[in-house]
Amino acid sequence: MAFASCCTYAQTKVFKGYKIEGDMLVFVFDKRDYEQASMASHLFDLEDLNIKNVVVSGEFNNWSKDKWSMIQIDENRYELRKKLSDFTDEFSWEFKFVINNRYWAEPSRRDENAVRAFENGHKLPTYNLKMYLAYPDKSGNVTFKLNGYDTARKVVLSGSFNKWNEDLFTMVRGKDCWTITLNIRPGEYQYKFIIDGEWIADPLNPNKKLNEFNGYNSIINVKAPINFMLNGFFDAEEVILSGTFNDWSENEYKMTRTKKGWVMTLMLSGGKHHYKYIVDNEWILDPNNPVREYDYDGNVNSVCMVK
Repeated sequence: MAFASCCTYAQTKVFKGYKIEGDMLVFVFDKRDYEQASMASHLFDLEDLNIKNVVVSGEFNNWSKDKWSMIQIDENRYELRKKLSDFTDEFSWEFKFVINNRYWAEPSRRDENAVRAFENGHKLPTYNLKMYLAYPDKSGNVTFKLNGYDTARKVVLSGSFNKWNEDLFTMVRGKDCWTITLNIRPGEYQYKFIIDGEWIADPLNPNKKLNEFNGYNSIINVKAPINFMLNGFFDAEEVILSGTFNDWSENEYKMTRTKKGWVMTLMLSGGKHHYKYIVDNEWILDPNNPVREYDYDGNVNSVCMVK
C-alpha cells in the first residue's frame, strides 16, 4: 500500500560512511572526514598514520579486521561495493572502518549516524557508524502522507523499518500535508507518525495492529513486481500460475503467451512463496528454477524468494 503524495518530495539524506545506488550498497571511506583513530583504548591522530589499506568491519561480518578490503579510488577515498541482497532482513547495522588492519577510524559523535559503541553491555568511549537499509529516496517505492497539521514544527515517520527511530526520517512539509518517500524492501511493517513528540497512527490507513502500549500501530505491506516465465510449451492452449500467493487457485492467474513461452507479473509480499504451473490441466514444477521444497502435505513445489 503506497499513499499518493500531494506535494513534491525534496529531502535527500546522506549519511557518513555509505550510500545506496540501486541494488548496491557502497561503503565510502574519506580520510578527510576523520580526525582520530583508536587501538586498545588509545587514540591517535589520523594524519599521523600511513594508510596502506582500509577494511569495512561491522555486525554483518563479525567485526572482521581483514575480510572486506576496500579499493582506493583516489588520494583520499576508498570504496567497497556490496549487493543489498547480501545482507539479511535486519534494517540497521553498526560498522566502522579499520586502517592497516589495526586502527579503528573514529567517527565524531556529531555525525548524524554515529552511535555509542558498546561491549558486553558497557559503554565505550568510542562511536560506531550506523547503516540503514530503509532510506529516504525521492524515487523510492513507498510514499507516506499525513494530511493537515499545518502548525506542527516537526513530523517524523517511525516504524519497524528503522527500529522505531524517533529522529531519522523527518517528513517534508508541503501544501496541506507532510510527506516522505522511502525505499523499503518488500515485507510487512508497522509504523506511526510523531507530531511534535506526540505519536499517532496513520489516519489514512485503516490497517492497524494493537501494540504493547494498548494503542495501535499502522500496518503497511510493501510488495515488489515478480516476473514468472515458463519457456516453451508453444502448443499449450492455457497456462495457469498457481501458488501460496493465491491459495493455489486453478483459474485466477492465466499467463500470457509470448514468442518465448508464457509470462505473468505479480506484486508479491516479501518472504517465501511456493508455486507451480498448470499446463492444460497438468501441474508441473518450474523447469528453470532449481530451488524446490516440500510443503506440509508432502508435495514438491518451486520456491520464489522475495527480498
